[in-house]
Amino acid sequence: MPAQNGSAFLLKIGDGASPVTYETVAGLRTTQLSINGDAVAITHKQSGGWRDLLSGADTRSVSVSAAGIFLGSQSESAVRAHALAGTIDDYELSFEDGERLRGRFLVQRLDYSGDFNGERSYTLQLESSGPVVPV
Repeated sequence: MPAQNGSAFLLKIGDGASPVTYETVAGLRTTQLSINGDAVAITHKQSGGWRDLLSGADTRSVSVSAAGIFLGSQSESAVRAHALAGTIDDYELSFEDGERLRGRFLVQRLDYSGDFNGERSYTLQLESSGPVVPV
């Protein structure tokens, strides 16, 4: 299996229409995806001192972190609007091999920064609400 290019790992935001179309969030330099699960321990006296977990009973979630330079795009404005309003929207993660994941996310955090003689940059953190599924 060949290595995949990190620049092809894209975060896209939905346009709110039906059917949803997605636009790449502009200016991103890094994107990170974490799939999380809260384990349900069912350890008992007959477990022999080893922890037992209940398969499929956990609460799963997906976290997305991204950072980039501010370009003033429509997609960046949409992310900011959702962050300010606390609203949940459709997002898509796409990979170089064509795999895509879609789900609804809350903008948990949006940070802007800028140096005196440098570009304005931003970081964002998204948390899933509901299922995140391959398409």
